[in-house]
Amino acid sequence: MRTTGRAKPQNAKKTLIHLLKYLGRHKISVLCISVFVCISALSGIAGTYLLRPAINNYIIPGDIPGLVRMITVMGLVYLAGAISCLFYNRMMVHISQQVVGEIRMDLFRSTQKLPLKFFDTHTHGELMSHFTNDVDTISEALNNSFTLLIQSFITSVGTVVMLVILDVRLSLIVVFFLLVMIIYIRRNGRLSKKYFVQQQKNLGNMNGFVEEMVEGQKVEKIFRHEAQDFKQFCELNEKLRISSTMANTYTGITVPTVVSLSYINYAISACVGGLFALSGLINLGTLASYLVYVRQSAMPMNQFTNQVNFLMVAFASAEKIFQMMEVEPEEDQGIVTLSRVETGEDGTLTESDSYTGSFAWKVPDEKQGHRLIPLKGDVRFQNVVFGYNKDKNILNGISLYAKPGQKIAFVGSTGAGKTTIINLINRFYELNDGTITYDGINIRNIKKDDLRRSISLIVQDTHLFTGTIADNIRYGRLNATDEDVFEAAKIANADSFIRRLPNGYETWLESDGSNLSQGQRQLIAIARAAISQPPVLVMDEATSSIDTRTEKLIEKGMDALMKDRTVFVIAHRLSTVRNSDAILVLEQGKVIERGNHEELLEQQGKYYQLHMGQFELE
Repeated sequence: MRTTGRAKPQNAKKTLIHLLKYLGRHKISVLCISVFVCISALSGIAGTYLLRPAINNYIIPGDIPGLVRMITVMGLVYLAGAISCLFYNRMMVHISQQVVGEIRMDLFRSTQKLPLKFFDTHTHGELMSHFTNDVDTISEALNNSFTLLIQSFITSVGTVVMLVILDVRLSLIVVFFLLVMIIYIRRNGRLSKKYFVQQQKNLGNMNGFVEEMVEGQKVEKIFRHEAQDFKQFCELNEKLRISSTMANTYTGITVPTVVSLSYINYAISACVGGLFALSGLINLGTLASYLVYVRQSAMPMNQFTNQVNFLMVAFASAEKIFQMMEVEPEEDQGIVTLSRVETGEDGTLTESDSYTGSFAWKVPDEKQGHRLIPLKGDVRFQNVVFGYNKDKNILNGISLYAKPGQKIAFVGSTGAGKTTIINLINRFYELNDGTITYDGINIRNIKKDDLRRSISLIVQDTHLFTGTIADNIRYGRLNATDEDVFEAAKIANADSFIRRLPNGYETWLESDGSNLSQGQRQLIAIARAAISQPPVLVMDEATSSIDTRTEKLIEKGMDALMKDRTVFVIAHRLSTVRNSDAILVLEQGKVIERGNHEELLEQQGKYYQLHMGQFELE
């Protein structure tokens, strides 16, 4: 008997309706499966009943030809059941995998549309469990439980009905023992569930601890924490062992106990039935069929209870998946799109189907249908108020501007709001108050895909995908040629080290580029941004993992790439912001100073203090 401690669904009816919608896409196949399951179950019931006429009408009278015919009929009945079983099993595997594949695709599609706030409040492990554990549970339920539930139900009901038809008096014995079995299974199921709940909790705690230790091996070794971590692991492992032992103990004794009860039921029914036969209250054929029904009555009942429990678990998994699908996607009411354009000799803009390197905002217009506004990279904040939660604002009425082609740097202490500004430019989060304009257009009116297509973001924690180095660079512009990839790598100063690798640009990266150094991964990320040739470039601690010499070479390449483009830079190393057109000093979500390097030093304010502190550190 399979048992689990996962919570039952809060709304099984709603979840069932949602699942039936997926199964409804395969109505004909599901109908055929149901018919085959019914034939398989009824063939077993009918085959057992045929023992009665076979014994009474042919064996006792000694009618051999008639017995052969009856055996032939019984063989055909059981053959029909076996063939039906083969068909519905093969069809169910096919349908279940199709349904699971559709659920997985819909889940991934909805995940891509979720706002970043959702990922901030849910762990990676929790989200991954939906794609793995929960989907696997649904798959197993569709593969096995769906058909077994129908078959067990038909067999259980059909067996009880046939027992009553054959002999009402003897059937009272069977009904009594079936009630005892049901009460025992329910009681034992509650106890095993209690310990399975503990097992799942302890398993989650242990897995989380192991994941942390694997990811933090360097820290563990540096601080010599192996002994203490091993002790903590042993404690978690012991709790898991105890709960697993208790859970599996109660689960393990269920089937043997039910089987023992069925043996007692069979023995009593056989003894009483034998006495009835000797007294002439029942004929031999009826008794034979009856005892076979008694023998097989416990198993479908046990299977049915088991499958109902497991289906509840599958519903709980499905409910979590469907709840995630129902989360409101990223709000996007934008109507302004980004178009490739060509500039005529007279300065007029026309849309182009090919890549030109020039873009314009396509703004709907009632009179002209639409108008094109050149994409320049003019970004302005007006009295922006924002907080990741309602209790605390990170930005408090901040106003700033970046003119096309300017390099704007943000400096300030941790938590001042530097990265938050970058997140808002990309519309990863929605403002509490105020406005942000991009080339004079409120970014709320720009479609998010088009807004983000105009911006390249380079962050400190570089993420590389499984694939070749060329594929990772081309991620910034999928239709880029090999020459474009090489040129972007040269701009990022990555070409030389890439060509020294054994397979050059075809070097395969796995595990987030673990076979490269942190600085090399950062260079590839910069090349990925360079290949997209964005009007706006955002660098959040982008060169923190790169030595000063390489950083200067990258800045030269970026200066050439970002000519007439807007650049936002967040850096703790003031050397990286020295040549910025404007440096904004942030404190508690407000701009307290603005100016270039020399102007801010003359003010002898916060920037001056940071600058002098850096020199003291150096």
